[in-house]
Amino acid sequence: MEHRLPYSPSVRRRRLSAELRRLRESCGMTAAQAAGRAGWPQSKVTKIELGERKNVTVQDLAVLCEVYGVHDPKVREALEKLARDAKQRGWWSKYKDVFTDLLPDFETEARIIRTYECQVVPGLLQLPEYIEAVFRGGQVHEPDVIERAVAARLRRQEILNRFDPPELWAVLDEAALRRRIGGPEVMRKQLQHLIHMAARHNITIQVVPFGAGEHAALVGSFVILDFPAALDPSLAYAETYTASLMMETTAELTRYNAVFGHLQGSALSAAESVKLLETVMSQLE
Repeated sequence: MEHRLPYSPSVRRRRLSAELRRLRESCGMTAAQAAGRAGWPQSKVTKIELGERKNVTVQDLAVLCEVYGVHDPKVREALEKLARDAKQRGWWSKYKDVFTDLLPDFETEARIIRTYECQVVPGLLQLPEYIEAVFRGGQVHEPDVIERAVAARLRRQEILNRFDPPELWAVLDEAALRRRIGGPEVMRKQLQHLIHMAARHNITIQVVPFGAGEHAALVGSFVILDFPAALDPSLAYAETYTASLMMETTAELTRYNAVFGHLQGSALSAAESVKLLETVMSQLE
């Protein structure tokens, strides 16, 4: 049986942009020079290379290939396929009222997902009852709004159950285990679910205990996404009340990777973390 993994249109758009930028730079051209030869405004070339132009047409690619001297039909065909893939819509487009960012899009093609959560269980590991309580957050919402939010997050979790799933490395602050989201019974089920998920070959769960004191991630939660293809650089993601930030510069990623490394050092081992989960669960009874 053939297993076809879903792909991320946003990842393909980034890859197309990076490849076109590489082709331009290999010719020793500036964006202004390339635009001049193509008969375009410079802003068009810049937007394509920044991934801000979602619809890069076959005609656009043909013009750029002529400008950059790309005559290999296989290279042109590969660029056209990236452009076609980048225009597709993923399942998450049906939940635009729930998702305010492209995290589910990028998660689809990530090879490794590293996440730190200081207040709640990571979204990829949440049970439906827990998700509902998180979205309510002490506020009153219409039932259909909550239902869509739960459905969207459960759909997002399917990447962990597919053929050849990504590796998930989750570091949680002990506060995320102690906070009784949804009440004792919901938390008991959620903690048992974490213990169950921690037994999977592709999932590692570590807990930073209160006893660790200060640590490198006191500022807040974040996610780091690593991709299998060399043309797809890693991303760091952080969420605020009003915006979601996607960071991809070398300096930003170096910082986030260092922080995650320090967190691993502050956290209990995977086996010790499961024991703490069991302890917290027993204290709920």
